[in-house]
Amino acid sequence: MSSEEWRDLPIQRWEAGRLQPSMDSLALEEPLELLVRRNGVTEPVSITMRSPGDDAALAVGFLHGEGVVRQRQHVVDIEVDSGKVIVGLSDSCSFDIDQLKRHFYATSSCGVCGRASIEAITANEPPEIDNDVPQVSSDMLASLAAQLKSVQETFEKTGGLHAAALFHSDGSLRLACEDVGRHNAVDKVVGHLFLDAELPASSSILLLSGRLAFELVQKAAMAGIPVVAGIGAASSLAVELARQRGMTLVGFLSEQRFNVYSGAWRLSG
Repeated sequence: MSSEEWRDLPIQRWEAGRLQPSMDSLALEEPLELLVRRNGVTEPVSITMRSPGDDAALAVGFLHGEGVVRQRQHVVDIEVDSGKVIVGLSDSCSFDIDQLKRHFYATSSCGVCGRASIEAITANEPPEIDNDVPQVSSDMLASLAAQLKSVQETFEKTGGLHAAALFHSDGSLRLACEDVGRHNAVDKVVGHLFLDAELPASSSILLLSGRLAFELVQKAAMAGIPVVAGIGAASSLAVELARQRGMTLVGFLSEQRFNVYSGAWRLSG
């Protein structure tokens, strides 16, 4: 990360019983407009607040999570320019743009809930997850919390970002992304995998810096990620989805302990 991810601003800090001038580093938050182009027609899909950087990955990660792009050849070009991303789609990429817009506004306003949400994921045909892969050492999994903290460069500077990190099954780091939005951080990770033609990520571990919400597990399921862990707690719907898809879901991850909500058979030791 570079200083472009944050901005130093003058503030007043209360300390030792009095206010005094100081400086603080704040994470940047700026709007990003996502548009898709198909058959020569360009249409807006969404506007999201995000941390600048990895915009192309964020855009295709979002589209993959929504079931719009399934294969690398579905994306023919990507234009990134001043807070706007235009993703060019192949003629073979078929979807309902109006339904996509409606779903985006529903999820961005917390309108998604209950069993209908899980049924919607099933309708998007996420990849099947092998119950036997990967086998993960519990000690190794516990050690990933410290690894995640070590790569949260902008969070260390500002205290204002979420992180998502993808690890190989042996605990080695594949990539890490930070963003002001939890879902954006995951979309960036998935987007990088998509652009590198490395989906489904069938032997990977996704680690999140916060709680395990439904939409984050949803994105992991669409990416075929079998093991998802978080530093925080899991929601009930996230657990229900993980159990239905055969995913291993771990919360409150630390070096001393963690909770296993689903898929304990993958853990050893």
